[in-house]
Amino acid sequence: MMKKKRLSASKASLVLFLCQMISALDVPLDLSQPPTITQQSPKDYIVDPRENIVIQCEAKGKPPPSFSWTRNGTHFDIDKDAQVTMKPNSGTLVINIMNGGKAEAYEGIYQCTARNERGAAISNNIVIRPSRSPLWTKEKLEPHQVREGDSLVLHCRPPVGLPPPIIFWMDNAFQRLPQSERVSQGLNGDLYFSNVQPEDTREDYICYARFNHTQTIQQKQPISVKVFSMDSLNDTIAANLSDTDIYGAKPVTEKQPILLTPTGSTSTKVELRGSVLLLECIAAGLPTPGIHWIKEGGELPANRTFFENFKKTLKIIDVSEADSGNYKCIARNILGSAYHVISVTVKAAPYWITAPRNLVLSPGEDGTLICRANGNPKPNISWLANGVPIAIAPEDPSRKVDGDTIIFSHVQERSSAVYQCNASNEYGYLLANAFVNVLAEPPRILTPVNKLYQVIADSPALLDCAYFGSPKPEIEWFKGVKGSILRGNEYVFHDNGTLEIPVAQKDSTGTYTCVARNELGKIQNEVQLEVKDPTMIIKQPEYKVIQRYGQVSFECIIKHDSTLLATVTWLKDNDELPDDERFLVGKDNLTIMNVTDKDDGTYTCIVNTTLDSVSASAVLTVVARPNPPFDLELTGQLERSVELSWIPGDENNSPITSFVIEYEDGLHEPGVWHYQTEVPGTQTTVQLKLSPYVNYSFRVIAVNEIGRSQPSEPSEQYLTKSANPDENPSNVQGIGSEPDNLVITWEPLKGFQSNGPGLQYKVSWRQKDVDDEWTSVIVANVSKYIVSGTPTFVPYEIKVQALNDLGYAPEPSEVIGHSGEDLPMVAPGNVQVHVINSTLAKVHWDPVPLKTVRGHLQGYKVYYWKVQSLSRRSRRHVEKKILTFRGNKTFGMLPGLEPYSSYKLNVRVVNGKGEGPASPDKVFKTPEGVPSSPSFLKITNPTLDSLTLEWGSPTHPNGVLTSYVLKFQPINNTHELGPLVEIRIPANESSLILKNLNYSTRYKFYFNAQTSVGSGSQITEEAVTIMDEAMASRQVDIATQGWFIGLMCAVALLILILLIVCFIRRNKGGKYPVKEKEDAHADPEIQPMKEDDGTFGEYRLFSFVSSAPF
Repeated sequence: MMKKKRLSASKASLVLFLCQMISALDVPLDLSQPPTITQQSPKDYIVDPRENIVIQCEAKGKPPPSFSWTRNGTHFDIDKDAQVTMKPNSGTLVINIMNGGKAEAYEGIYQCTARNERGAAISNNIVIRPSRSPLWTKEKLEPHQVREGDSLVLHCRPPVGLPPPIIFWMDNAFQRLPQSERVSQGLNGDLYFSNVQPEDTREDYICYARFNHTQTIQQKQPISVKVFSMDSLNDTIAANLSDTDIYGAKPVTEKQPILLTPTGSTSTKVELRGSVLLLECIAAGLPTPGIHWIKEGGELPANRTFFENFKKTLKIIDVSEADSGNYKCIARNILGSAYHVISVTVKAAPYWITAPRNLVLSPGEDGTLICRANGNPKPNISWLANGVPIAIAPEDPSRKVDGDTIIFSHVQERSSAVYQCNASNEYGYLLANAFVNVLAEPPRILTPVNKLYQVIADSPALLDCAYFGSPKPEIEWFKGVKGSILRGNEYVFHDNGTLEIPVAQKDSTGTYTCVARNELGKIQNEVQLEVKDPTMIIKQPEYKVIQRYGQVSFECIIKHDSTLLATVTWLKDNDELPDDERFLVGKDNLTIMNVTDKDDGTYTCIVNTTLDSVSASAVLTVVARPNPPFDLELTGQLERSVELSWIPGDENNSPITSFVIEYEDGLHEPGVWHYQTEVPGTQTTVQLKLSPYVNYSFRVIAVNEIGRSQPSEPSEQYLTKSANPDENPSNVQGIGSEPDNLVITWEPLKGFQSNGPGLQYKVSWRQKDVDDEWTSVIVANVSKYIVSGTPTFVPYEIKVQALNDLGYAPEPSEVIGHSGEDLPMVAPGNVQVHVINSTLAKVHWDPVPLKTVRGHLQGYKVYYWKVQSLSRRSRRHVEKKILTFRGNKTFGMLPGLEPYSSYKLNVRVVNGKGEGPASPDKVFKTPEGVPSSPSFLKITNPTLDSLTLEWGSPTHPNGVLTSYVLKFQPINNTHELGPLVEIRIPANESSLILKNLNYSTRYKFYFNAQTSVGSGSQITEEAVTIMDEAMASRQVDIATQGWFIGLMCAVALLILILLIVCFIRRNKGGKYPVKEKEDAHADPEIQPMKEDDGTFGEYRLFSFVSSAPF
């Protein structure tokens, strides 16, 4: 959540402008002017009788006015009353009450007159009344005895005070009495019960009246209320009746609504315009009625209507004549309804339409004073001159009264006076002073010279030109000292002289000149305007969700006019940040360390300059695992169920998604908690299924997105009654461990499954398919029983039944088990082998009879091993291999055999006890295959045209070798292959000399062996014949000749000289194209030599590279 707001200069400027409009009519204080009342006490002035009374009356004028007072319509001579003084240079009265005076003696209506040679202004009639807080009259209060369900009104009747007291009800402990739809306080202070309940019985219903002016609280005597419930009333009556009396108890009777206040079906109310209208309806009834309000023939005014006191009070603020009409309240419950219609009439004390305003005229000018007011009824307008009714005031030939207007024509200086307009009706009056001041004055500009105005771009600029003159001057504005007059729609010229630029831009900056002129003269003034860039928050704080004890940071990056000083302030919930070192305010951010729950809230970044203010807010939500539930309660306890309820703890801003219920069995596993069930987070009760003979305690864990709460405190314990077991052991099996026994096993019941004390098991068995009776035995709480003396591997029917001290569990289901196994008795017969290829064979056999297996048939095992290779007669170590074929399979494949070999195999049957006897060995042979690669290939004795090849026979001939195949081809310097030559070599050979080869040539050889089946994998080698001996000798002779050595030294010297010259030229800044020179004078003797020219051949007699791929 994020919000942003800006307070621009336009609002502040508008306020300034309105103030200037008012002050523009003020006459400078150095000029003669009639008095003006500037401050006075309120019309209805209630004073504290313990303090001095101060009646304010301040006025201004030239010459300074003198002051006088009337009291109750007659002159009040303050000099004759030692308790009354008037402040110096003021009309304010101070009546000294604290030194012996009594406030009641000065009660009355006061009016102040301020007078000088140009007229007299008068104040309102100020009614002085001391506040009163009388004591409660003593009265004997009888206790209220009320039947349950009846209505009741406790009357407060506070003493009449001035102003009226504030009423509230409390008890003896000074705690406010709780109020609700059923019990509430009325506008008159009485306490209304729509229906009483037994819990309303108490002896300390006390009404208090607080008098704010005197800061006192008065207390009524406590009121006692006794509510008789029907049950207690029946018991009381029955105790006083004999057995022969007949008494029928009646339940509390429901009642349809009736109105306690106001009474009757209709009433009227008069309210004054602008005040608050309060309408009230309080009803009795059972069930408690609800209140609904409507306005007949119209709608309740939106935005001004409020409901208070549980909708029993309708409140409309700032009422007007349009709010007159009939308002209907309806009280309704299930039995019916009641209503009351209140006819509201809105009257109005006088209010101004046009109040008279001061008039400044020059001699010979005309003018008017207008006084217009409205009200209901319509007010009477009367005029006074200098505080005297105008009808008896001295005549002025320039003045003419026309109802609410006074017209002045050709005024002279003697026409100056103060006029009062009085508008009154039965609900009040208005009094306004307005002077006529006749002056002849040249223009004045009151705005300071060169005043600087600074505004934000795109906001209004208001340049002040406060002026005075008589006659009224004309105002013109110019931009710059010699600029042209300002006109056009981009400017607004106000009557008070202010120039408004509605949307100021950066180019609006500059000097503005205001000129004021009338027939008596001319004057001008200059002001300066500067337009600044607006302040902006370019990176606003963002909504954050943080876990408790984490760290969070809000950013607030700003941009502002460089000539303005910006200050950044952070608020939390519109208040100052807490005084806590965890809050770190940086230049552009606010960081909160180790966040706690109380840090949750709205954080606002406020940026202030002297001209504008911007702000942005973001909400921080602190989340955490929920608090544990509490107040666990068990209800509805039954033998196999109970209802558990709880109150959720605080969800810590992350909604609770579920509740996990766990239980502890204090009887069988104390201290160990088990999962019971899980319910949605909106559920706070659950019906739990229970097992007998368990001492239950429950606890609840709340879960939200953050995690799991701590477990709640355990509930009270609940021990369920014992019962027969509900279930039998599971996973019952019968498997013999020896050929003559049967081991019966089961998974025992857990403690809470026993359902009672004395848990045991009844174990029963009988041989299957044999007409035998069940054999049974009762064993303790164990998990195994061994039956001895059984036949070997026969099926048994088995069942295990749980029982306790209260009886047996339901009849268990039967399972099939077998007694112990023994080794199989016979070997598989008719073993046959079918050789598929040189490495794979298939074996077949006949299954053994199941009776001879003497156990669970698990499969067959085939043992096979290589006796010898047919190509080599030597014996080798015998390694037997085993293949297992699961189930009742009668054939299998033997992979991975070696070609041209003799093998033996046998087959055995397998059960759970082990293997049976082996079948007779079966001999089979594998056919020939292709041989492996020769074991090695060596190339020796290289000459100019021959190479000697030697090799070893294949490690695995896989048959009778028929020959060897040799392929070779030359390789040139670019590694391109020449033509391929193939030679077939007898199988009994192990070396070969290849002749007629090219000298100094590399050859690649491919060599493999063959049987009658085909060729085996090949081995490869590379070798090189040596170069020509004569060419090698010449190369050696040249290299040792003196001329060759001299030539090489000359070349080296030349290169050295060139390098020195190049270095010198480079240091002097010149350039020498060494590369081009070397290319032009290259010596062929020093060029790189290729391999085929025989250079360095003496070091390369022969070489070969071997590889033997597999």
